[in-house]
Amino acid sequence: MNVSELLNESVARLTPRFDSAQLDAEVLLSFGLGWQRTHLITRDSQLLSSDQIEIVNQLISRRANGEPVAYIVGEQEFWSLPLTVNSSTLIPRPETEHLVEAALDYLPKSENKSVLDLGTGSGAIVLALASERPSNEYFAVDFSVEALKVAKHNAEKLNISGVTFSQSSWFSELESQKFDLIISNPPYIELNDEHLKQGDVASEPVSALTSGIDGLDDIRVISEQARNFLNTSGWLMLEHGWNQAAEVRGILAANGYKKIQSIKDFSNIERLTIAQF
Repeated sequence: MNVSELLNESVARLTPRFDSAQLDAEVLLSFGLGWQRTHLITRDSQLLSSDQIEIVNQLISRRANGEPVAYIVGEQEFWSLPLTVNSSTLIPRPETEHLVEAALDYLPKSENKSVLDLGTGSGAIVLALASERPSNEYFAVDFSVEALKVAKHNAEKLNISGVTFSQSSWFSELESQKFDLIISNPPYIELNDEHLKQGDVASEPVSALTSGIDGLDDIRVISEQARNFLNTSGWLMLEHGWNQAAEVRGILAANGYKKIQSIKDFSNIERLTIAQF
C-alpha cells in the first residue's frame, strides 16, 4: 500500500463520524509516519512498510473511537504556540484567542501589570500573553495538579518565563494578592447539555466544562470573589457560552462592576465579557 492509498482508506474510515475526516487523517498519517503534512503529497506514491501501516491504522482506530486528534498527537496549536495537551486539560480552541486579543488591548507594552489566569489548564492563555508582553508579572492557577504539570511543561518547552503556577480552587490559595487583570475561560456548559456527549468534548475533563444547571455557577463565584483581588480600576475578562452574554453582564452588574462590555468572536457571537471594578 502506498501513501495515497492509505490516506484514502483512512479518510473513508473517519468520514461516517467526522466532518473533519480529511484533515484528521492527514494529521494522523503525518504524525504516525513522522513526516510533514506536505510529504503526503510529494511522496504520495511511496510504498509503506507493514509496520508503518499498522502504526497509522492504530491511530486512525483511536480517532474512529472518538478520541480527539489533539490528545492522540499530544499537541494543539494556540496563538501560534505548539502546546502539549492531554486528557487532564481542555483542548485550546480558536475562539479563546479572542480573550487573548482583548487582554493585550489592556496590557500596554510600556507598562508592567500583574495578571492572573484562573483555571489555566494547559497554560494556553497565560503563555500566549507572556509571549507577547513578557515584562508583566503573571500568575496562573488550577485546582488540577495534572493540568498544572502540563502548563509548567509548556512554559519550559516554549522557554517562556515570568509565570508563577500554583494549585488553587479559583482564589482559595491566593490570600491577599492583587492583580491589574484577572482572566479566565472557566467551565460554563450546562450540567445536562446534550453536547457533552458529542464530538471531542466527550473526551475532555467534565470538571473543566460544566458549571451547574445553567452553566454559570463558576462565573458567579469568580465575579463575586474577583472584586477582592483586583487593583483599583482592574479588569476581569471572562469567556462564556454563546447564549450567556446577557446573563454574565447581569452577574457583573449585580457585583458592582462597571464598563461592562461583551465582545463577539469570528462567528459574530458574544463569546466573552469584560468589566472593570
